[in-house]
Amino acid sequence: MNPALSPARERAAGLAFDQQFDEQAAPIRLETWQNATERKPPAKGTATSLLLRFLYWLYERRLLDLLKRRPMPRHIGIILDGNRRDARKRGLSDPCEIYQRGAEKLDDILDWCADLRIPALTLWVFSTENLKRTQAEVSGILSAIEAKVAALAHDPFTHQKRVRIQAIGRLDLLPESVVAAIRAAETATAQYDLMTLTIAVGYGGREEIADAVRSFIKTQAREGASLSDVIERITPEAIACHLYAADLPDPDLIIRTSGEIRLSGFLLWQSVHSEFYFTDVLWPAFRKVDFLRAIRAYQARNRRFGR
Repeated sequence: MNPALSPARERAAGLAFDQQFDEQAAPIRLETWQNATERKPPAKGTATSLLLRFLYWLYERRLLDLLKRRPMPRHIGIILDGNRRDARKRGLSDPCEIYQRGAEKLDDILDWCADLRIPALTLWVFSTENLKRTQAEVSGILSAIEAKVAALAHDPFTHQKRVRIQAIGRLDLLPESVVAAIRAAETATAQYDLMTLTIAVGYGGREEIADAVRSFIKTQAREGASLSDVIERITPEAIACHLYAADLPDPDLIIRTSGEIRLSGFLLWQSVHSEFYFTDVLWPAFRKVDFLRAIRAYQARNRRFGR
């Protein structure tokens, strides 16, 4: 694609290519899906499957070449949505199995971010409102999180790529075994500095802001500040210092899967200047081309930060 094109024209050209590519690939995807639903042997060795993989490989190469011409986001946040809808499509009903598939997608995301040298990634995996779901579903989500965090702590990729793992949210609301797995992963990766993976679990944006204000007031009280002094010292900068992950830069790009067009409380404070990208793809089916398209959309925007 011509680097001299304006962001708007470049985005339009990219979307036109996407549509053309998807239309060409759709018949191949349909045939692959029909083979699967008819319980035929896996199609990995078939010409259809090979052609589809080759097409996507070419497309990914094209997108990567385009993206490398422009700056990458420093911090990407992702709202992982669509696990249950994906499960219904696949006929799954066991909560553990449903969320296990979503947890496995994390390996891909880490690989893609490491490839593009994106230094910070925040994933919203469990909200405070999710606690209102059925006990079976909550247990399924939390068991998948616990298993995945424990696996990441021992994964050679984590240590080879120097990925620091941390969690944000009201961890006191979680089972002890989940918290223990999180703390073990944090300890095992505390010295790493090439990428920071932040897992938002038991997280709510309003709760984070309330906790930050509460922490600020407690700090002022320990220092013996009067009420009038505390009121005078309340500034955006002061509150920001008490957010869950105050050391992270604000997210440049926030992605939400599954077609929902809202933040639902994700990083409310930090997202004031973030670029948003919403995709209809369900989280477990999220592909590298979907991720690259999101970054391309981010790079095509003119970020003015209110100026």
